[in-house]
Amino acid sequence: MENSAMENAECAAEERTAPEEAAATDAAPAATGKDSRLRRRLLVGSLVGCLALGGVLLCLPGGGSTVRRAPAPAPGAQAGTAVRAGVPAAPADLAVLIGERESRVRAHPRDARSWAVLGAAYVEQGRRSADAAALYPKAERALRTSLKVRPKANAEALDGLAALANARRDFRAALSWGEAARKLAPARWTTYPQLIDAYTGLGDYKKARRTLDRLTALHSGPAVRARAAVVYWDQGRREDAQAALADAAAGASAPAEQAAWLERAGQLAWERGERADALRHFQEAVRIDPDQRAAQAGQGRALAALGRTSEALNAYQVALARQPLPQYALELGELYESLGLTQAAHVQYDLLRARVRQEAAGGVDGELLLGRFEADHGDPASAVRRLRAEWRRQPGIAVADALGWALHRAGDDTEALRFAVIATDRVHGGAMYSAPYVYHRGMIERSLEMEGPARRHLREALQINPYFSPLLGPVARAAAARLGGEPAPAELPE
Repeated sequence: MENSAMENAECAAEERTAPEEAAATDAAPAATGKDSRLRRRLLVGSLVGCLALGGVLLCLPGGGSTVRRAPAPAPGAQAGTAVRAGVPAAPADLAVLIGERESRVRAHPRDARSWAVLGAAYVEQGRRSADAAALYPKAERALRTSLKVRPKANAEALDGLAALANARRDFRAALSWGEAARKLAPARWTTYPQLIDAYTGLGDYKKARRTLDRLTALHSGPAVRARAAVVYWDQGRREDAQAALADAAAGASAPAEQAAWLERAGQLAWERGERADALRHFQEAVRIDPDQRAAQAGQGRALAALGRTSEALNAYQVALARQPLPQYALELGELYESLGLTQAAHVQYDLLRARVRQEAAGGVDGELLLGRFEADHGDPASAVRRLRAEWRRQPGIAVADALGWALHRAGDDTEALRFAVIATDRVHGGAMYSAPYVYHRGMIERSLEMEGPARRHLREALQINPYFSPLLGPVARAAAARLGGEPAPAELPE
């Protein structure tokens, strides 16, 4: 009874964007006439006032000792708000939301909005659990059911399908769904983050930046600041990215969201080579949200760079136990390999292959990660084949870097350099401040006997982040040392 009352109040308070949504929420009591409209307005006004008061009290020193805070929303409502806005939600809250919406669509199978929310919740649960094989197909069925029930004026389902496609690394599909949602509801701000991800994945950084401008004109919340930070970082605006993430974390409305933005801030600190600062961000994220597995893996990365190897191994193992992403397995395997523990490394590499296969069953494109892995630990020729195909499908900067490195490892340095330049060239919007990308370019130039550029790029990689890889960092230092300092300028003849 309590949950039903909560859902009815939520349905009454939510803004309806199409006539069909009134029918989709038929569990809410029917209301007609001016009195009913007035009651709805009063209810919305009361809820907004309570939330605003609660936000003010959080900012006042000692305010909580004299005035009551507004009660926290129920877990399902909190997760529902999060997934509709495209922000992280706690696993426990997601489970409640999914249970509520599954019950709802069983009782009301033509509730298009509940189907869309259910699909979005499955996407988020798939991200947080790494169970793409089970959850992404369920998400797709729910979202397509929403569209079938209400094929017109259903931007919420289109947004969900764009988010699902981005999670699967199918950026062309994400762009298609996102553009359809944008055309249907141009003022709906939640569509634009999906378009930014799709444009970035396809290597169209100019459109990603223009889309961010449109997004910031429509909305200015923490989720927008966090999305802006990623674009700023790609532009080389490191201080702006850092400030945007600090604002996002400070303004987050729930622990899971705040922890997610802190984890991203840790990533940026790590990219800058700031080991201790990165570790502090990751630790704070895990303290706020113990289910923040990306931050636990980040702790492993930072702890290894700080020489705290046993703690690093433990952090990776904890992250993998609950969220067995192939990327974590690759990082842990390389850490083992750097320690001379070859057999333990191979166990992780086998896990990586198995996890990529499992994710592929859920529609996830793992070719980029497999290409990176094969280039350094397997068959470089196979990596080139995979990554050429990926470049044709999705010519993003990450793919350019991986393909260039695979070509180098396969012995084709001339073509390798072309892709390495794309990945690090400001003109193309490349990740100029990525230590691995700049390292790859420097090593390719060294193989081509381009000593000046090689020396410059290897030094730059080590300046950006000298700890970027437990395996490749020492290689970069040794290569830079062999190239030595800049040669003295030639003396002009008298």
